[in-house]
Amino acid sequence: MKKNLEDYVITIPDFPAPGIMFRDVTGILQDADGFALAVDKMTEMVKDLDFDLVVGAEARGFIFGAAMAYKLHKAFVPARKKGKLPRETVSESYELEYGTAEIELHKDAIAPGQKVVVVDDLIATGGTVEAICRLVEKLGGEVVKVCFIMELAGLKGREKLAKYDVDSAIVYEGK
Repeated sequence: MKKNLEDYVITIPDFPAPGIMFRDVTGILQDADGFALAVDKMTEMVKDLDFDLVVGAEARGFIFGAAMAYKLHKAFVPARKKGKLPRETVSESYELEYGTAEIELHKDAIAPGQKVVVVDDLIATGGTVEAICRLVEKLGGEVVKVCFIMELAGLKGREKLAKYDVDSAIVYEGK
């Protein structure tokens, strides 16, 4: 029997706190068929788009984004946490549940006018990917699509990314 992508996601109840249903993407990665299915689904999301490169969010966005870039013969750019990139960077702050964080791109990673697909494993509140999109635009790039494996619709991250074309392979209605 053929499995759906959802079949590879491991749900852990009450983690990290009571009432939370944690959706663990590593179940997809641990299975060759699950990983292939995820990359195929995400590649399908962008198959008709004209774009130059894929930006992947640290850390699981690296996995899916790099695989997509390879499959589509596109360049891959990592968006990293502050202080992790070795050359000159641009940085953007974003809100966390308790405090703020910063994400960075190399200053020369995106040329003006390049069309970009941004990839991450999960959209929750949307803050990280929103910051990445702002960085792409700060460097003169154009975000043509934002792709996720999973979406927690109850956290309304899609609203924060409303000006972008957003797609998710799996949508969970809750948080």
